[in-house]
Amino acid sequence: MTIKLDILPMSSWMPESPYPLLIAGPCSLETEEQALDTARQLAKDPRVHVIRGGVWKPRTRPGTFEGIGSIGLEWLQKIRKETGLMVGTEIANAQHAQEALDADIDVLWIGARSTTSPFVIQEIADVLKGSDKIVMVKNPMNPDLSLWMGALERFNAVGLKKLVGIHRGFTPYQETKYRNYPGWKTYIELRRELPNLPIICDPSHIAGKREFVGEISQKAFDMGFDGLMIESHRDPSCAMSDAAQQFTPTDLSALVDKLVIRQQDTDNEEFGNKLDQLRSRIDALDVEMMELLSARTEIVTQIAEYKKNNNVMALQINRWSEMMNFRVDTAKKLQLNETFIKIMFQLIHEDSVRQQTELIDKVD
Repeated sequence: MTIKLDILPMSSWMPESPYPLLIAGPCSLETEEQALDTARQLAKDPRVHVIRGGVWKPRTRPGTFEGIGSIGLEWLQKIRKETGLMVGTEIANAQHAQEALDADIDVLWIGARSTTSPFVIQEIADVLKGSDKIVMVKNPMNPDLSLWMGALERFNAVGLKKLVGIHRGFTPYQETKYRNYPGWKTYIELRRELPNLPIICDPSHIAGKREFVGEISQKAFDMGFDGLMIESHRDPSCAMSDAAQQFTPTDLSALVDKLVIRQQDTDNEEFGNKLDQLRSRIDALDVEMMELLSARTEIVTQIAEYKKNNNVMALQINRWSEMMNFRVDTAKKLQLNETFIKIMFQLIHEDSVRQQTELIDKVD
């Protein structure tokens, strides 16, 4: 079921521009001079709409740089006055929200840790009630769509209408080349559930390293994101937080130059007809796959009954290992993505074990 939030379209509050929304700036504001110098350089690029800067930086462990604190809000005010651009920062609790509100910061975003707690979200929402601030909500640490939607709904319920989702990826459950697991599926589900919500991507936090930010940014635009939030520091080598994922303003402009922004659709009739034909073939293949899964389920049922009659447990690790090795080898031969095949058969096998367990434990 799709839900339509009572929100304003991005075009009503975003500065008129031929470019998608681009938010850029340091992970952390460190000194007034660093903040202003970085902002001045970024403001030279007309594609930058908002200067971001972390003021409070909740870190996983104490003893690391946790932000300059409230004085950073004064630096953001100076940046706005000098550049004419909107400014934004992360707020993690009700006190931060009140201070940012008092400083008239344009854009406030909720970090992944805060999104995880409905209590924190409600406290922040109560503070922001009645304001016209732009509030952006990052996805929670884990791919919990309900938590993400719930946070957005809480802000909307107190009258906030300038809402945006930020996709920054999820805590990985295994080693990946990125800092965070992209989890595009959750973004797609949010887009489906809240079709009128603008959603931007934070490729810096997904990537964790500069070298991957470009490919993630292009993927985001290819998937219909409404903009990007990218970290930029005048000298990333000296950055006090997230140094590896930040760009100099010059390098950021070069990166954006390379991105291709494709149109959502086209009026070309020939293109539309051809696309419909290909999509029809996809639909037919999907039905065929489901029919095969149904046939597989019937065999799983027979296996469960056979195991039950012979007092054998549902899960057999040796068989599972052999099966996965064979599936991955077959995937290589068919030039399919190995990670995708592993995940797909993990899900299929988990459901098979569930079916077998239920049948074996069923009392006749």
